[in-house]
Amino acid sequence: MRNFKFKKKLLINNKTIGAGLSRNKGIKVCRGQFIAFCDADDLWTKDKLKIQLNFMKRRNLQFSHTNYYIININSKKIGKFTVPKTISFNQLIKSCDIGLSSVMVSRSLLKNNPFSNLKTKEDYLLWFKLNKHLKSFIGINRSLVYWRQLEQSLSSSNIQKLSDAFRLYKNHLNLSFFYSIYCVYRLSMYAVIKKYIMYSKF
Repeated sequence: MRNFKFKKKLLINNKTIGAGLSRNKGIKVCRGQFIAFCDADDLWTKDKLKIQLNFMKRRNLQFSHTNYYIININSKKIGKFTVPKTISFNQLIKSCDIGLSSVMVSRSLLKNNPFSNLKTKEDYLLWFKLNKHLKSFIGINRSLVYWRQLEQSLSSSNIQKLSDAFRLYKNHLNLSFFYSIYCVYRLSMYAVIKKYIMYSKF
């Protein structure tokens, strides 16, 4: 495959609109067949796009995601997450095992499935939207991303995550009140287990 040549375009918000809506603005100006995301504190390996694009084209996929390393503020590896080979709806509703910065997705798939205005979990909600069009999400068993873990600056951030998770289950997936509470509890427990597994590798 020939070397990638990038055309950069910087978009600046006049006011704070949140991560999800900012990504939607970027998606609207994209013209490529595929879109990949990289949050500000995260890093890609230099061959991430090439490897992932080849993988998707060989298998005629519209979506893929990869393993990723966890790094601290000093860029030291402190953990690793290995993605499942496939993720179905029943697996997704239990745990969000798709790292946004590892995702590559067809632009056409995002056209009618934008990010929401949730303060957190906006990527998690998008995976549910896309799941309506895909039988499962395919994982690439290679670590192509460095996800940076930073100290929580606000004590209310966990409360925000729990609140947004409840809204996701109750308002967007139309689950019952009590089942939504159960799903939030289960999601939290899976997050604790996942964190233990990720950091036990180092």
